[in-house]
Amino acid sequence: MANAEFLHFRPARLADAAAVAALHADSWRRHYRDAYSDAFLDGDVSADRVAVWKDRLSVATGRDHTLLAEQRGVVVGFVHTILGEDPIWGALLDNLHVTYSHKRRGIGARLLKLSAEIVINQAPGSGLHLWVLEQNRPAQAFYQALGGACVERGVVPAPGGVPGRLNGSPACLRYAWPEPRNLLRT
Repeated sequence: MANAEFLHFRPARLADAAAVAALHADSWRRHYRDAYSDAFLDGDVSADRVAVWKDRLSVATGRDHTLLAEQRGVVVGFVHTILGEDPIWGALLDNLHVTYSHKRRGIGARLLKLSAEIVINQAPGSGLHLWVLEQNRPAQAFYQALGGACVERGVVPAPGGVPGRLNGSPACLRYAWPEPRNLLRT
C-alpha cells in the first residue's frame, strides 16, 4: 500500500468539489478516449465535472456517499456510492477513480471495500454494482480480481445527457457483487 501511514480516508465535503472534479476529469481524459469525444474531453469536461461535484456534495440525501483517499492532504482517490439505485442490483458504485501516479498501490481496492462497508451497514441485504466501459480492460480485470462478475452489457449514457459528448454508442459492462460482504474477504 502507498505509504499507508500517510493515507487517510474521509467523507467528501463541498469544499472538496474542485479536487474531486479535477481527478475525475483527468481520469476520463486518460481512460475514456474513443468512447467520449475529444472535443468534450479536451474542452468542457472540467467545468462539467465541477458542476456535477458541486451539486452532489452540496445536498445530503442519505443515499449518496462520497469518500476520499488523501495522502498528505492531497486527494489521490475517491469513490461515490448511491444506495438503493437499482431494484435488482442494489447500490450503485457510480465513480471510483485514483490518480494516475497512485494506481496499483491498493487505494482503489480499499475504496471499493469502504463502499461495500457503507452498503452493508446502511442497506443490509443490498447488492453492489457498477458500470465500466467495455474498452477499459484494466478496470475490468481489477473488478474481477475483487470478485465482481460481469452480468450485463449496455450502452454508455451521454455525460450530462448531451449525445455529442460521445463517439457513437460505446458499450459498458455491469459488474456486480450480490453479497458485498464477499468484497471484504478479498
